[in-house]
Amino acid sequence: MNMANETILLVDDEEEIIAFIQDALELEGYRVLTAGNGRDALIQSQQQPSLIILDVMMPEMNGIEVCEQLRETTQCPIVFLSACQSEVDRIRGLAAGGDDYLLKPFSLAELKARIHAHLRREQRIHMQKEQGVLRFPSLTIDCKGHTVNCNGHNIALTNKEYQIVELLAMHQGQVFSREQIYEKLWGFDAEGDDSTITEHIKKIRAKLAAHAQDRTYIQTVWGIGYKWDPK
Repeated sequence: MNMANETILLVDDEEEIIAFIQDALELEGYRVLTAGNGRDALIQSQQQPSLIILDVMMPEMNGIEVCEQLRETTQCPIVFLSACQSEVDRIRGLAAGGDDYLLKPFSLAELKARIHAHLRREQRIHMQKEQGVLRFPSLTIDCKGHTVNCNGHNIALTNKEYQIVELLAMHQGQVFSREQIYEKLWGFDAEGDDSTITEHIKKIRAKLAAHAQDRTYIQTVWGIGYKWDPK
């Protein structure tokens, strides 16, 4: 992977951590933007970084609030870096739109490995989007034709079912709550409620399971929502 084209936004209110991570990532060939608070992070995000490393505990605007605002304009991977170790804290981070959650104190080698993995996945998805086709084990999504093929069988999905599949598949690994899926596909002003998402996903799973019984492409993340994970 060519790191010269990859920009990382690093957000933390501790200057020592900023300097430590920035030096390490620049040695790897990344371009690094920095911000010491949430408001500066939102401004720096306008430079469209490839990935964002985000502290949780910051004054004025915490990382959860920053992530929620970032997700209104950006879809790049967001990795939380936090001393908050409880399961509730991790769930809040993922529910806000984070892709990963690494605890302080952290291993620099592990942080770099996770960054590399997220960027590698993003590159694969970007290439597939340009081709108009998303490919997964036993399953292909034609984004131009709005069709899904599983083990050689075209899956008869309704329009909304297809939209749910495409949304999750295009952001593989990212967790979406029912509310987020509903708002993205039905709109803020739609009549009804997000419970319809549960019913749609049940139907999608049943249709896919008829041709790929060994895989559950849409995974439930308990207490948060759903993510696309074809493993």
